[in-house]
Amino acid sequence: MNEKDNVKRVFSKNKYAYVTSSTHAYGDDLLKMESWLDPDPTMAVLDIATGGGHAAKRLAPSVREVFATDITKAMLENTRQHLQAYANIKYVIADAENLPFLDLTFDMVTCRIAAHHFPHPEQFIQEVNRVLKPNGKFLFIDNTVPEVPRYASFLNRLEKMRDYSHVRCLSVNEWNHLFKENHLTVIQQEYRKKKLNYTNWINRTLHQFPAKEKVHQYMLKADQEIQSYFEFKQANGKIQQFTIDEWMVVAQKLL
Repeated sequence: MNEKDNVKRVFSKNKYAYVTSSTHAYGDDLLKMESWLDPDPTMAVLDIATGGGHAAKRLAPSVREVFATDITKAMLENTRQHLQAYANIKYVIADAENLPFLDLTFDMVTCRIAAHHFPHPEQFIQEVNRVLKPNGKFLFIDNTVPEVPRYASFLNRLEKMRDYSHVRCLSVNEWNHLFKENHLTVIQQEYRKKKLNYTNWINRTLHQFPAKEKVHQYMLKADQEIQSYFEFKQANGKIQQFTIDEWMVVAQKLL
């Protein structure tokens, strides 16, 4: 089973959790999205790896149409049911690294909290550039790793233990390099520390005690520098909360 099959399997099984997940359904990034993008009723928007459809839902009232895409059919069907009141959202099964759209189709492209599941992020960014109109905007939000290699290794291993469909969180420097290679110029950005409730985070993908306990012990055994960087909060020997880095950015296709 390859990495994309893993994504389909995990998100099919957990399709309801991603509609209601506090990490995905809420957050001030959704509130900021409209002001950063400045949408208008003439625009066509592509939401890549829509998941629970939260970005699509936020933008739909302000634009002409939104194409909400996802590689996982069961996830997309569930999201369509959840968002059936939004008549201008269209649903398309699509691979983020091989989009089924013509060149220069969209005024805006969004991708929120998903790219760490993509095996080939360079192909994803090439596809964003290809389908985006000149001067179009790309809103990107994802978990990132620090530039310190061992901190980055810790987080990616942790995420893989919790969710085998996880591929890799990139650093901001890595994303910036891919943007520049594909004529995407950063016009607004924000670095954030995202607080995660440990119980909600682990229950979203793991359901058996032995797998959960393996993750928990891995975190408890992390050295003090790592625990400090990721801001572990513990009570009675149990992880209660921690933080990860997140990058929110709008880039414009300037040729």
